[in-house]
Amino acid sequence: MMKALNKRFPWELDWNLLRTFMVIVEQQGITNAADHLGLKQPTVSNALRRLETRMELRLIERTPGSFKVTQQGELLYQECAEVFRAISLLPELIENTGNELTGHISIAMASHVIADFFDHTLAAFSCEHPKITLSISIMESKEVLKNLLQKKFSFGICLVDQKDSRLDYHPMFRETFALYCGPDHRFFQRNTIKLQELEGEPSVSFQTDHQQDVLRSVRELRVKARLSPHLRGVSSSLQEVRRMIITGFGIGPLPIHIARKDVEAGLLWQLPPYKNLPEVDVHFVHKLKGNKNPAEKALIDHFIKTIKATPLQERTYL
Repeated sequence: MMKALNKRFPWELDWNLLRTFMVIVEQQGITNAADHLGLKQPTVSNALRRLETRMELRLIERTPGSFKVTQQGELLYQECAEVFRAISLLPELIENTGNELTGHISIAMASHVIADFFDHTLAAFSCEHPKITLSISIMESKEVLKNLLQKKFSFGICLVDQKDSRLDYHPMFRETFALYCGPDHRFFQRNTIKLQELEGEPSVSFQTDHQQDVLRSVRELRVKARLSPHLRGVSSSLQEVRRMIITGFGIGPLPIHIARKDVEAGLLWQLPPYKNLPEVDVHFVHKLKGNKNPAEKALIDHFIKTIKATPLQERTYL
């Protein structure tokens, strides 16, 4: 039946139903979507029902206390996101008919993206295109990847565990992790510390520090030091892990190049082991398919070109 409707479908469909459907999926429920849109719940429910009737498909399985987007619903959401992104780009596409590049770029980024390579690459692009605007959102690496698949950001910079064929990945820089304690810890500024002395010490770490997660090599570092397996503090933010270490909640891992200034300032102290430390790649990631404004295309190309032209050892931080 749907095939017979294909030709006239786009002319007869109320496109507001697609917008409402997107909000329902993003807000994970009809009640949340109604609050977000400033509408009454029956209005949103009716919009979803009308869309499902028009498409002759079940898009969301909904029962009391349960909400699940069907496979057809997930596919429709991805296509809707593409359509709405294309529409949102129209003003920028029209505006960029002159010689000077303009437009907005949105970046989703993990909290520990602190590297001269990133800063210098972004600075060079900014100098060349002064009218481009930028926004940066900080989140967990898995959320970065999820949002990129939903086309909510221009590109992302994050840790990567399992790769998705819909995304393009480029290792942007490599960082090395070590263990640290704060100024009130009994190991602070001790130059001769044996690894076995760390056994059972309270520890803190990142939320992705798990055997099956992206920072599993950092977890192995804690295991090697025989720190307490029960984390006293966790956070997805590098700054908050740093805070917990400095304030004495426990020994914890940090990238060496980021912790260096705190060590020099007397706020952190590196602990053993000192050799064979875990190296972690931070990736530049973007969606392979999808509409991008001229500014997004230009910056993505600029980053990829710079990454390829710079040897990895110059993008490795120890």
